[in-house]
Amino acid sequence: MNSSTTRPRIAVLLGDPAGIGPELIARLLSIDENRQRADLFLIGDRSEVDEGMRIAGVRFPYVESATFEAARFEPGVPVLMHFRGSAKASFDRALASGNNGAYSLDAFRVALKLTSSNDTQGMLFAPVNKTALHMAGMETGDEMEWFARQLDYRGPCSEFNVIEELWTSRVTSHVALRSVGDLITEEKIIAAIELITEGLRHAGVARPRIGVCGLNPHNGDNGSFGREELDVIAPAVVRAQSRGLPVEGPLPADTIFVRALRRGEFDGVVTMYHDQGQIAMKLMGFERGVTVHGGLPIPVTTPAHGTAFDIYGQGKAHVGATQHAFDIVCRMAASRIVCTAP
Repeated sequence: MNSSTTRPRIAVLLGDPAGIGPELIARLLSIDENRQRADLFLIGDRSEVDEGMRIAGVRFPYVESATFEAARFEPGVPVLMHFRGSAKASFDRALASGNNGAYSLDAFRVALKLTSSNDTQGMLFAPVNKTALHMAGMETGDEMEWFARQLDYRGPCSEFNVIEELWTSRVTSHVALRSVGDLITEEKIIAAIELITEGLRHAGVARPRIGVCGLNPHNGDNGSFGREELDVIAPAVVRAQSRGLPVEGPLPADTIFVRALRRGEFDGVVTMYHDQGQIAMKLMGFERGVTVHGGLPIPVTTPAHGTAFDIYGQGKAHVGATQHAFDIVCRMAASRIVCTAP
């Protein structure tokens, strides 16, 4: 990294070739303003870059480099490292396959190595398919856990879901609903508050305002419908406040998103379980949602929607979520430059 510039370098991955990823990246990089915001290092198959442009009906300039070390970055011109990893022959289209999953995992490995070494300051990837990743040998439940293992990172991490300027995190994630109450602890709630606060700060929000959801209907109604709010969530919020964190709660889950989005009272919301936040966020903007892999030692973002096999090759992919993911990773990468400057 050239320390004389504040332009971040972003590793950009095309996602699963069976889906809309190459089309989305083509649409994103066809916008000159986007190409000017960062030095962009594309990791992927050359033919997929060109195919993405063909499907999208757009063009953008790029140059090729065999390795990152040999890359020469110029403003407005992404650098492509032609890469197929261990993938064989041609890619499957509009369906999940282990071949495509291997391509995605191998590209992840390259991008993670570059970004963890600060050669690139952030990582953006187009949608991948979990079934394909598992067919290729991914043993974790999701790619965030896989990233943590690849990075040998053992600290707390959580997916942040972002719509417009509102961020959410969750205390529990991919677990059965009947298990949620037993898994909620003060320590886990405080960790979720700290993670989303730090994530928002890295994204440019100097003093994030965080609201914390209750678990039970009507916030437990003073213990009538459960005591988690009284015994666990409220004490956790008090402890977080004592650490100087600007947090409020517990608040009823059926009104907190109204207060956050319509009234602008919160920058982030901590939910207790997966669907408590996901349903609200996806209703507010399914095609604009972003996933930030919070807590990892490097900035990683991706559109929250999937690979959309059903519209592959039709030129219908909407770039909104990918644009928002790019905006966020650029801000986080710029913050990383400031934090690591000598």
